[in-house]
Amino acid sequence: MPENRRITVAVTGAGGVGASKRLLAALQEDDRVTHVDLLVSANGRKLAALEFGTQEDPDSVVQALGATSPKVRLLDPADLSGPVTSGSYPSDAMVILPCAAGVLGRIAHGLALDLIERAADVTLKERRRLVLCLRETPLHLAHLRNMVAVTEAGAIVYPMIPTYYNVPETLAELQDELVERLLQLLGLQHTERYRWDGVSTPARREHTGTP
Repeated sequence: MPENRRITVAVTGAGGVGASKRLLAALQEDDRVTHVDLLVSANGRKLAALEFGTQEDPDSVVQALGATSPKVRLLDPADLSGPVTSGSYPSDAMVILPCAAGVLGRIAHGLALDLIERAADVTLKERRRLVLCLRETPLHLAHLRNMVAVTEAGAIVYPMIPTYYNVPETLAELQDELVERLLQLLGLQHTERYRWDGVSTPARREHTGTP
């Protein structure tokens, strides 16, 4: 991907909104990222209010997510005339974090009921990187088939499944590792803390005291 990257981030109605906050913080701090389009669904706002103890209105949710940099623009998911609805709009990648199973299913079948799903559809048709951080468990057959379909369409399904070999001690560490892996997928690696060298990782060595 080029420098001066433009990233679309969407938050939908599934648990794990705290990870979205950490991803947004990393993108805002990264000089390689010049613009972030942020979309939060109505159910995403409900989950943010639940997790952060805030109100559900867009302004309160944006503040709770820490999306305060001038490079972040909040878009209304109900507005299907928004800029990300068109392939002519410059965008390098899109991440839906967290991604509800219903959102993934509609994207898998080319359905777009709101601007989030339309932006994902555009990302796929323009052959740009789309990462869907599914937050659902257990999975039934329709979920699995939708994951196959959306992968065949070109998306990356990245379930919000924690790793354990780094011996995480806090929720924040689980979220940090998830976000770092997402940044790697976007070509925006920040740290080698979670990089496996064939024996261990810096994070594991820190937690276990092993060399």
